Amino acid sequence: MTIAPERIAQIEARRDELAAQMATGDLPGDRFVAVSKEYAELEPVAAAAGEVRRLRAESESLSFMTQDADDDLRAMAVEELHANRAQLESAERALALALLPRDAADERAAMLEIRAGTGGDEAALFAGDLFRMYQRYADNRGWRVELISASVSDAGGYKEVVASVTGAGVFARLKFESGVHRVQRVPATESGGRIHTSAATVAVLPEAEDVDVQIDDKDLRIDVYRSSGPGGQSVNTTDSAVRITHLPTGLVVIQQDEKSQHKNKAKALKVLRTRLYEAERQRLADERAGTRRSMVGSGDRSERIRTYNFPQGRVTDHRINLTLHRLPEILEGEMEELLGALIAQDEAERLATLDG
Repeated sequence: MTIAPERIAQIEARRDELAAQMATGDLPGDRFVAVSKEYAELEPVAAAAGEVRRLRAESESLSFMTQDADDDLRAMAVEELHANRAQLESAERALALALLPRDAADERAAMLEIRAGTGGDEAALFAGDLFRMYQRYADNRGWRVELISASVSDAGGYKEVVASVTGAGVFARLKFESGVHRVQRVPATESGGRIHTSAATVAVLPEAEDVDVQIDDKDLRIDVYRSSGPGGQSVNTTDSAVRITHLPTGLVVIQQDEKSQHKNKAKALKVLRTRLYEAERQRLADERAGTRRSMVGSGDRSERIRTYNFPQGRVTDHRINLTLHRLPEILEGEMEELLGALIAQDEAERLATLDG
């Protein structure tokens, strides 16, 4: 990737200007927050550019030393130059990545939605396995998972489960999980030992903040009714369940897990706001990208992205043709290798687009 020196110079000049502003101590609170935020975005780029410059200068010195008459000095310079070039290549890639446009939603919390697909009870059990996998991964990273709503299957697992995941960089790590996840295994109820295939759909949406989506009260129809449990039995005797319909889009959100109507309404509005925000993000992304599809997939929930094969103990991500024979570990939340490969592929694809 060719990086214009003028662009780097502008970034470094702006970084220095912001640093000087913060050093005065005269900025009002809200202005200081805005300046420090911009500084935090530019500093990694400036630091990466400085490292590239340092390594390039070192490379020039070492290249000159390789012409030295002293055999030992020349041999040492050749060895160090080889190491320098590897470091320089890595530093130039880091700089190019730092310059890539960032997804504004990367640092946000995420709404995780998992729904059982084809496969009946086995699909619901698999949806439960997936939810526990993400919970364990979240625990490993120090994130917090808050259950928003859940519809439990009679056989265990979930027909549907929605949770909020909060922490540092949640959406950036999980955003490639959206799509159809397929499982191949012998169900516990299968006496003949036949392998069954079932599926669950995962959606990961960046959580909206109040300022992102303005919802007019007149655009909402809010119905309240009595919550019901499995088989239609009453969960409580008050009209605490809430169904919110967003009239302009037809989106419907139902929330009945809490005993308080107020809490159910707040959770339903949170889910609605997130879905409206994601719809707008998708619309803008489609406009910018046209028909181009990312190498890691579009995130379309109808797209089969991964297969979990229990008899062979493997997980295959079909978007990047990656197979890992670590199924038990991955289901225990050890997902870094898998998610890291998806993120690396996305970065490579975006760098190739800029090069082109």
